[in-house]
Amino acid sequence: MLVATVLGSAVASLDATVVNIALPRIGDALHTGVAGLQWTLSGYTLTLASFILLGGSLGDRLGRRKVLVWGTVGFAAASVLCGAAVNIEMLVAARVVQGMAGALLTPGSLALISSSIDERDQGAAIGLWSGFGGIASAVGPFLGGWLIEVASWRSIFFINVPLAAVVVAVALRHVPESRDPAASRRADVPGALVVAVALGALTFGLIEKMPLLAVAGVVLLAVFVLIELRSDHPLVPPALFRSRVFTAANLVTLAVYAALGGVFFLLVLQLQQVAHFSPLFAGIATLPLTVLMLVLSAPAGRWAQRHGPRLPMTIGPLLAAAGLVLLLRIGPDSGHVGGYLRDVLPGVIVFGLGLSTLVAPLTGAVLGAVPAAEAGIASGVNNAVARTAQLLAVAALPGLAGISGSVTDATAIDHGFTTAMWICVGLLLTGAVIAAALLGTPRTRHESGAVDTLPRCDMSGPAVQPNPPGHTAGR
Repeated sequence: MLVATVLGSAVASLDATVVNIALPRIGDALHTGVAGLQWTLSGYTLTLASFILLGGSLGDRLGRRKVLVWGTVGFAAASVLCGAAVNIEMLVAARVVQGMAGALLTPGSLALISSSIDERDQGAAIGLWSGFGGIASAVGPFLGGWLIEVASWRSIFFINVPLAAVVVAVALRHVPESRDPAASRRADVPGALVVAVALGALTFGLIEKMPLLAVAGVVLLAVFVLIELRSDHPLVPPALFRSRVFTAANLVTLAVYAALGGVFFLLVLQLQQVAHFSPLFAGIATLPLTVLMLVLSAPAGRWAQRHGPRLPMTIGPLLAAAGLVLLLRIGPDSGHVGGYLRDVLPGVIVFGLGLSTLVAPLTGAVLGAVPAAEAGIASGVNNAVARTAQLLAVAALPGLAGISGSVTDATAIDHGFTTAMWICVGLLLTGAVIAAALLGTPRTRHESGAVDTLPRCDMSGPAVQPNPPGHTAGR
């Protein structure tokens, strides 16, 4: 079951980051600039963020394994279309479809784990899921760089097909079906459509520099909140936010994953276009982050289960922010082994330590704060928050940092990278402050199954988070 669910969510996480390393080659091959590359990432994240709430809701109603399989098949089909794209418009359209399928795939995998694993093992399960999901996101640049070197940028999409086949085969044979018997049989389609249009308008307005359209998107998001407050079957049950821990953890997610979205988009451009790393070398540059996530995520999950999430969720963003400050040293003279060891590796290690400290405790805080029956919707809400943060960061940061026009303008990218990383540092510091201020000391679980803060030793609620770096963020 862990193979199917971890690999299923990892496919979606991997694709959220593996494309980054190919962006310069995609820009050259399809004759597009920075805006086209923003849409290549944002087209996927837009529909993923918009419909992941609906995906979690459908899983609770129709069967989580069934929705997982549907999403995996759709993801594979859309990946084939991405690999066959003949222009940027076709690629972006296929990425939009890919994001819709990912919205079905991701929350189903999380809810299946939480509904089937003994509560005494959930701390370790959180670490494993978050760690391997984070590894999938982090290994994306390395895998993408190798595939680009030996084949072409199209191969990063075609590789999803055999991975999806494994997920479907294992899920159908080994994963038990589960659903929420108390879930409404009706889906909140109006809410899903309004939030999709809202995020689409906001993204389009930010990328294309149309402020009135961006404002319209914000207004529609307010309309979505009103719909949810009045609906008898909302995508986002307002009662979830009565938990201070759930609210605080999602605020931390919003700040931290906005930073991660900006970092993973711009770092590979800085490495390739400014420091002149090859795609493979640019991928290898972040490999220490992968190793740290693999080694430290499970212990971090166990520690947070026993002692509470406040300390790691405060220290993690601070370490990650320090890592970004160190990465500001990357420049035109960093493109050799000595430059890598001096300018890149220290920042990657400190950044990786921060993510490893943060991801699993954030997971436990989010899903330990809700009753077990609300696993699917809780994971969907948190994943939607993370993806929305990444979406808006990719849409807004290049403009705020002065990066536009041709992807080959190394000077503009170099100057903009510095500005953007300082903005990301500010976001990470904001996440640390929120965690320190709003996450209290652990308490016992209420009889209802929800908690005000993370329980001391036992989480009988849902087990895993919908967003490691890249998802967890780096997701």
